[in-house]
Amino acid sequence: MAKQKPRTLSGFMELLPARQVQFERMAEELRRTYSLYGFTPLDTPIIEASEVLLAKAGGETEKQIYRFSKGDTDLSLRFDLTVPLAKYVALHYAGLSFPFRRFQIGKVYRGERAQRGRFREFYQADIDIIGDGKLDIANEAEIPSIIYQTFTALGLKRFQIRVNNRKILSGFYAMLGLSDKSGDIMRVVDKLPKIGPDKVRELLTDEVLALTGEQADEILKFISITGSNNHVLSALEEYRSRHELFDTGLDELNTVVKYLSAFGVPEENFAVDLTIARGLDYYTGTVYETFMLDHPEIGSICSGGRYDNLAEYYTDKQLPGVGISIGLTRLFYVLEEQGYLNDSLITSPADVLILPMTDDLAPAISLATQLRGAGIRTQLYAEQKKFKQKMSYADKLGVPYILLLGEDEITQSKVSLKNMSTGEQELLSVDEAIRKMLDTIGAGNAAAPIQEPERG
Repeated sequence: MAKQKPRTLSGFMELLPARQVQFERMAEELRRTYSLYGFTPLDTPIIEASEVLLAKAGGETEKQIYRFSKGDTDLSLRFDLTVPLAKYVALHYAGLSFPFRRFQIGKVYRGERAQRGRFREFYQADIDIIGDGKLDIANEAEIPSIIYQTFTALGLKRFQIRVNNRKILSGFYAMLGLSDKSGDIMRVVDKLPKIGPDKVRELLTDEVLALTGEQADEILKFISITGSNNHVLSALEEYRSRHELFDTGLDELNTVVKYLSAFGVPEENFAVDLTIARGLDYYTGTVYETFMLDHPEIGSICSGGRYDNLAEYYTDKQLPGVGISIGLTRLFYVLEEQGYLNDSLITSPADVLILPMTDDLAPAISLATQLRGAGIRTQLYAEQKKFKQKMSYADKLGVPYILLLGEDEITQSKVSLKNMSTGEQELLSVDEAIRKMLDTIGAGNAAAPIQEPERG
């Protein structure tokens, strides 16, 4: 029979064991951090009825959806975690407490062209706070503090959360009499870091948007306001009292900046940036983009913002919210490519490998049970192989320790513990071996999954 050549579809990521462990550690750190802020875990189905999932979709999103039929049922794979959240909140409204704070880490599917750092199947890690009718501005300040805490816990240091408010932008464009074009203008301005001011001006004044040169210059002058957060906010005060929506947005941005200090976010990790608009039309207030300072070419590694009505396609109830999303698969890919993964992290499936040196395995089995009871991940190697092959297996797994148990050790009620990184081997009591392993393992497991490269 002809053998089928094994292959993985383009745009789907499979990792070798050590890398998978590092990925899982990142996901665990996200779960731990989100839980610190009182978010509840949520899991929604990967497959939904197409009419439910696509209630809000259209254009490119609908083209990228994985859609299929099972019998007479029209089904689709979820393409993000926000639409399923909207359905969930509308469906379970009566059983939820508001504000409803949830986090979800799960796979989503998009049938877009696979390319470097872009996947068709990938994990997203989202948090959202949903209000019932209203949602206080303090939540919009808490979100960037969670971003800061999350990336710091992962081991990143040189990153910056850039914040703006869509009301400021909408109010500003209203001052110029451009409200009907504000959405299109924001989408062009959002490209500024990639294409530069000259190209932005060209797009603003071309036949599609047809702005005057004076209007384009006024927009470029506005979005080029930079400097410290206090400087930017002071410069924005010059525009106050020209439009009510602008003033509301500026008040909200001032509040977010004030609260961020109380939330413990250092100013070097946070900047008011008037070019941040977010491409999706449903963002209505504070918006966020997070960048690695040493790799701006990568683009945003975490984004989100405030929206007025999460579940408008499923219910008449007003459910405003604020949230962020991390493309975890893409982030992991980028970190690996740039050499940010911490290879000192213990990635072996076991902390110790027991090598029995006697035909009777009962003492080794009992020892393994005792070690597991002490919280040490223990693997028993029972295969009848040569000692060299056993050691080769231990090397390939990358276990921190091997534990040799022969007749001499059993007679003395001791074990021979070998540190695989130093080569040191000691004859110890079981209790001494447990203490020694726990000290080393604890330090290794406490390491952050990301380690920034030394800067030259």
